[in-house]
Amino acid sequence: MGVNPGSYNEKEKSVLLSLIVDIIFWIPDIAAAVLSGSITLFADVVKCGNEIISTFLSYITLRKLNRSNKDVYNYGLGKFETISCTVTGGVMFISLALVFFVALYRIAVPESLIREGTMFGIVLMILGVCTNSWLSYKNHRIARKEPSLIMESQWRLFRTKAFSDGAVLVALTASLALSEYKWSHYIDPLASFMIVGVLFLSGYREIKTALPDLLDKTLEEELQIEIMKNLAEFFDEYHDIHGIRSRRSGSHMYIDLFLEFDPGKSMGEVQGIINRMKASLEEHIPGSSVSIMPSSGP
Repeated sequence: MGVNPGSYNEKEKSVLLSLIVDIIFWIPDIAAAVLSGSITLFADVVKCGNEIISTFLSYITLRKLNRSNKDVYNYGLGKFETISCTVTGGVMFISLALVFFVALYRIAVPESLIREGTMFGIVLMILGVCTNSWLSYKNHRIARKEPSLIMESQWRLFRTKAFSDGAVLVALTASLALSEYKWSHYIDPLASFMIVGVLFLSGYREIKTALPDLLDKTLEEELQIEIMKNLAEFFDEYHDIHGIRSRRSGSHMYIDLFLEFDPGKSMGEVQGIINRMKASLEEHIPGSSVSIMPSSGP
């Protein structure tokens, strides 16, 4: 199974665009947080910093995959993709703790928001909702065309960013609209706990998704069933199954089958059966690379 170089080029360009947009929005986001005194905007700045790290690691991974030396990395650089997701999840948990304690402090010592800075933040959040929704759609389209751990992570990331920016927009608008009431000072720090929740869920999902692949966990049960269904179609072509091994490496799957064939068949006949089985499996399991080894025992 060959890897289409053009697919990596498209993914790399898409992630680079996402990274540039993230950085462009992050700088004025920091200014808005400082000018407004909003803890919710501060939390959003921290969250966006994590997302920039995540997108940067994704870009570096795709760039490495696109330019990797196949003679040096026979199985590709899928583990690099998995490690980048794990690191991103860990950074999110660190940021979560920072935002949590700052929000607690602001609840203990409430302050009103600065109107001009908050208005600037509202404008940024409106732009953020529109831009992140578009980037989520764009990355989702690429992920559907060719499944990839990175592109799946990217489109979900920008979908979460769009919802998060919308929630921050509501919190800032409510804080300004209700500023005449003293209790409105608590809207901003309480809303920042929503960002804490987003960081927790995102970090947990990144680590939960990446860790099994990092430990070479076997493929999901539905894919194992698909392998057995394909083997059943060739039931009369081999004598016994002596082992099945599978693992993921980034967006690719590697499947090793150890089968016993009729010793009376010539090697040419056995190779013909292997070729047909391999083609069938790789057709039914997109993104897979199948190796079939003749074997006489476990």
